[in-house]
Amino acid sequence: MKIMSSTVVLALSLLAGAAVAQVPVAGKTDLAGQQAMLRSSDAKLAANKKLVFDFWREVLEAGHVELAGKYMTESYIQHNPNVPTGRAPFVAFFGRNPPREIKSSIARPVVSITAEGDLVTLAFVDERDDPADPAKKYTTTWFDMFRIENGKIAEHWDSALKPVPRQ
Repeated sequence: MKIMSSTVVLALSLLAGAAVAQVPVAGKTDLAGQQAMLRSSDAKLAANKKLVFDFWREVLEAGHVELAGKYMTESYIQHNPNVPTGRAPFVAFFGRNPPREIKSSIARPVVSITAEGDLVTLAFVDERDDPADPAKKYTTTWFDMFRIENGKIAEHWDSALKPVPRQ
């Protein structure tokens, strides 16, 4: 009986949630707001956050793959199914486009930059087309997590999926 009533409560709360409008995800694009996220009372955690912040701006957003060695181990492990493992394959994959100007802040709205132990997680606002109404958009949160080893990025995770093949 207890299991059945728990199931009913769960089902009702899921249905009730469907009737409530989403609260849009908000982030910061300004340098001061993002720099505040880099602070930590632990110097190592602050350094790890700054490493990932600078890597994101310089290598990923600006496309300066020539700087990859400054930030990544040679044996970098990639868990995104669309990007190869290893620093050299990463550079080849992301080096297909010409580099752009390096900005002082991350272009995407950043929700948080957190660090614990040797892990740093970036959370971003992710705006998507609403599948129920393509004229509308909605926001959700995208996460990237990095493992730091000896002052360099050694491993990366995100929630990327393989794209659906076009027919």
